[in-house]
Amino acid sequence: MARYEKGERTPKEDRLIEIANILEVNPKSIGKYDFENSLDIVYIFMWLEELYPKMNIELAVSEQLQNKADTLISKFVKEWQQMKQKREKREISYEGYIEWKLTFEMREGE
Repeated sequence: MARYEKGERTPKEDRLIEIANILEVNPKSIGKYDFENSLDIVYIFMWLEELYPKMNIELAVSEQLQNKADTLISKFVKEWQQMKQKREKREISYEGYIEWKLTFEMREGE
């Protein structure tokens, strides 16, 4: 496990899913990212916010959705803006905010 954490090894897909299930997080939140995958792009934005907390990341969503990827990114942007506002107003804790990030799109079909 320590070698995974240090980035010395990458778990295979089935092992990654097992680890994510144990941690109760979305496997995409702990795996390697692929710029071709819209959910990976979502998690890249989330990690950027963690790495550079003072950087203001603002995303605008076009009203013209073209495909499933656009729909997912649109959903993320809307939820992210809502969650950041709740966090700023102290309606949710930092831990609650991180929990939302780690479980975003964890359940199929939501």
